Amino acid sequence: MTIESILHYLNLYGYIVIFICLFFGIVGIPAPEESLLFLIGILCGEHKLSFELSLLVSFLGVFTGMLSAYACGKYLGYPFVKKFGKYVGITDERWEKAVGFYSKNAQKTILFGFYMPGLRQISPYFAGITKIPFRKFGLLSLAGTLLWTIPVMSVGFYAGKAFYINPAYIPCVGIASFLLFMTYVWLRKRKRARLTS
Repeated sequence: MTIESILHYLNLYGYIVIFICLFFGIVGIPAPEESLLFLIGILCGEHKLSFELSLLVSFLGVFTGMLSAYACGKYLGYPFVKKFGKYVGITDERWEKAVGFYSKNAQKTILFGFYMPGLRQISPYFAGITKIPFRKFGLLSLAGTLLWTIPVMSVGFYAGKAFYINPAYIPCVGIASFLLFMTYVWLRKRKRARLTS
C-alpha cells in the first residue's frame, strides 16, 4: 500500500484505516508502519487529524495485532507459521534469525523489536510458540507499543509543524529509523566487545 493510497483511504474512512493498517502490518501483511505513524504525526501537526485520537487508534491497532499474533503462535504453533508464513513475508531465513535473536533475550526483543521491520512481525508469533506467559507478553507488548508509537508519531507531529514534508518522501523515514536503530545496536555491540576484551 502506497502513501497516496493511505491518504486517500484516510480521507474516505478516517481513523479506522489507521487501526486496520497497523493491525495488519503487525500480524505480518506488508504495510509501511513507521511511515504511516510518521505520516499520522504530520497530519496531526497540520491539524488534519486529532493527535490524541490518532495515538489511541494507533496504539490499539498495534497492540491488538501483537495479541492476535501471539494467540496464533500459542494455539496454532510453528506448523501454522511454516505453512502460511511465506504469504506474509515470514521466510525460513527470517524465522531462523528471529529464533537466534529471540532466544538470547526475549524481553528486549518484545520491547524494542518494534524498531526492526520483520522482527516485530515474527516476535509475537515466536512468543506464543515458546509459551511465554500471556501476562508477561501483554505487559512487555504494552510498553513496547507505547515506546514505538509515541516517539514516531511525535517526531512526525513536530516535523509537520516545523516545515512542509512531501508525502512521497515519507517511506524514507521508515528506512532512516531502521538504519539508525541498526547503527545503535552495532555501536553497543562494539562497545561491549571492547569492554570484554
